[in-house]
Amino acid sequence: MTVTKEKIINRVIDEMEIAPLDARKHVENVITIIKQYLSEEQSVLISGFGKFSIRKKKARQGRNPQTGEPMSLSSRQVVTFKCSGVLRRRIAKK
Repeated sequence: MTVTKEKIINRVIDEMEIAPLDARKHVENVITIIKQYLSEEQSVLISGFGKFSIRKKKARQGRNPQTGEPMSLSSRQVVTFKCSGVLRRRIAKK
């Protein structure tokens, strides 16, 4: 099951007992701050959770999956996530 932003907002409402509009504003603000740092090519480290960072991928040759023809893929940047050891151990227990 995928957890959506809406589900996170509802959980914040339930656990913090705050108004729905306030919960939505706080969750949106946190996401906006993370996006701003990533767009500035800065890593975001959340202790006990993990690290979001930008990785630069070089240009390379690829293949069109529909036709199988070779094509050139330009260089680009992607967001990567590496979970913390705390989160990794918690997941492994389940």
